[in-house]
Amino acid sequence: MGTGIDYTLADGVATITMDDGKVNVLSPHMLAELNAALDRAEADGAAVVLSGRSGVFSAGFDLAVLRADGPAAAAMLRSGFKLAARLLGFPAPVLAVCSGHAVAMGVFLLLSADYRIGAAGPFRITANEVAIGLTMPQAAIELCQARLTPAAFSGAVTLAEVYSPQEAAAAGFLDRVADAADLGPAVSAAAGRLAQLDRRAHAATKLRARRALIESVTAAADAEFGAAGAA
Repeated sequence: MGTGIDYTLADGVATITMDDGKVNVLSPHMLAELNAALDRAEADGAAVVLSGRSGVFSAGFDLAVLRADGPAAAAMLRSGFKLAARLLGFPAPVLAVCSGHAVAMGVFLLLSADYRIGAAGPFRITANEVAIGLTMPQAAIELCQARLTPAAFSGAVTLAEVYSPQEAAAAGFLDRVADAADLGPAVSAAAGRLAQLDRRAHAATKLRARRALIESVTAAADAEFGAAGAA
């Protein structure tokens, strides 16, 4: 793969690792590379493990592009939420490994996976838009409302609350938290189990369960960010 993405395939599982050497910002380039990796996983007929570098899953969108505003920012935002919609309906199981901090769009990618395992540690998991002066995108609200617990939804979206991995699991950002020594085996076991699911039944059932959410996320991204981010 290109700069920032590593792709490996073994035993029917495609592991896609984000590593830009920093905080895995979801720049236009990184988003394009992630989509290319998913294209490859789909062609390989593989279940997907999506991970970040040690200590960080993703810090979200590229703030330099966001602050410049204009068509490039709109394109990046729309592409990010289109990627989330793609993960929600991906025809094979998707396991996200929250390898450390997850912020903003990084969090929304976690919410789009089928199963989420987080690394224990002093990590921050937060949708911080309101804290940094950004109105939460409607597509992000749709994801949070669908995947977070009712008790956590308001605080996460309107108050930019910051969660530890354990708190994030209780809120609905994660399904499981594993200590560093147990993370690799936990991911391997979960990926192996997911890869054994009947692929046709999984894909069809996921679409039945999530069709309304996928449509609402896609429609919100299109309405808010326009055709500039078409991908």
